[in-house]
Amino acid sequence: MTGLDRRPVAATDATLPRGPLAGFAAGSLGMGIWVTVPGLLLLYFLTDVLAVGPWLAGLALLLPKIADVLLHPWVGHRADVEQTRRGDRRRLLLLGCALPVAFAALFAVPGGLTGAPAAAWVAVFFVAGNLLFAAYQVPYLATPADLRIGYDERTRLMAFRMVVLTLGILVSGLLAPLLTGGDAATRGGYQRMGVVLSVGMLVAMLVGVAGIARLRGSAAGSVGSGHGGWRALRTALRDRQFRWLVAAYLAMSTTTHLVLAGVPYYAEYELRAPGLTTVLVAAFVAPALLITPAWLVVARRVGKQRALLGAQGAFALGSLVLAVGRPAGLPVLVGAVAVLGVAFAGMQLLPFSMLPDVIRAATDTNAAETTAASGAETTTASGAGTYTGVWTATEATGAALGPYAYALCLAVGGFVASTAGESPTQPDAALAAVRYGFGLLPAVAMLAALLLQRRYTLDASARAAS
Repeated sequence: MTGLDRRPVAATDATLPRGPLAGFAAGSLGMGIWVTVPGLLLLYFLTDVLAVGPWLAGLALLLPKIADVLLHPWVGHRADVEQTRRGDRRRLLLLGCALPVAFAALFAVPGGLTGAPAAAWVAVFFVAGNLLFAAYQVPYLATPADLRIGYDERTRLMAFRMVVLTLGILVSGLLAPLLTGGDAATRGGYQRMGVVLSVGMLVAMLVGVAGIARLRGSAAGSVGSGHGGWRALRTALRDRQFRWLVAAYLAMSTTTHLVLAGVPYYAEYELRAPGLTTVLVAAFVAPALLITPAWLVVARRVGKQRALLGAQGAFALGSLVLAVGRPAGLPVLVGAVAVLGVAFAGMQLLPFSMLPDVIRAATDTNAAETTAASGAETTTASGAGTYTGVWTATEATGAALGPYAYALCLAVGGFVASTAGESPTQPDAALAAVRYGFGLLPAVAMLAALLLQRRYTLDASARAAS
């Protein structure tokens, strides 16, 4: 056993009070807007409002994410430097609170821009927004690993976050299409939507910063001398458990963002009712508000790994039903989307609560060495920022690959781009691409996630250690 494993659980593993928990979770309300609205509307905004061809639109969303692969680990490095020098990561969190400005600018494309120039505008502000998102999200997600809490308490903490994140996804997913003008969306409508939601983002993110400070005051470990920065990056990349968890999460993130990007197309071209976009978003997101506590109970009874494998399997099965399309009937299709939503809740809660388990396991190993060398016990995961930097880079990559994969499906099918108000006739191949890209492709990708997730073996020992 390591030095940390030998400590009495009652003396070190705190139970977090609900007030600070709720404050921490509030930060995810703002994050939910950023994760949801660009994923839901940006591809459609480019192809059906700004007349950007699907291949170029997909590229405009993909290329900014390539920068994230380098930027997010670097932000994680800076987060660990801040932790070591200042004892917290507050400055990065406050910098990230500028994200709402980039969000508003993303949809404020000048009136004269269409095609490639419009795609360039979106790409530039997408890069800026993703960097600011990393500045907030990386230290935010490092918080559970910084706290002196155990296996189940980490899941409880992330369950609070998941409920609020789901609320942010649901509210923004329902409001955003309405604010743009619904079936008659315009450039002005997208600009209005960007401004309104950015105000809500800012308030939620500031509340989250305050909540993190309160949590650290109630259950933070001492700052130790464990390594961080670039050495922690090498440690993270060499961590076998982390690699398998990240690989599986990349497949999950790609799949869920693919589905999100496909919702407006599936509603308009397969179901022939653009107004059903809101219904499908609600069916996908709303179940998570009710089912997250159930996933918490399941995780406590069978472990996070087995629960996550079940969620992945359910998502794959629900996706296959959607590939059938209209012949299945609208109630069945909405029900299938609800199944995806139930699975999505598990795929948000469980991997994010497994991440601090991985970081804590690595910290325990280093803590034993530090304690033996200096006699000073370390309870803070000093490389947590670097781990979460790699994690958020993976999340950002999936957020780009999903819409890009769907855009490629549309391009292969010969989908015809248009400006607002136009209704071009789509070829049969494009309509088939809309359906199979929304159903069959996600099923295949989620099966890949399941196979990767099976290689993760830390859960049993992490559960036993708590």
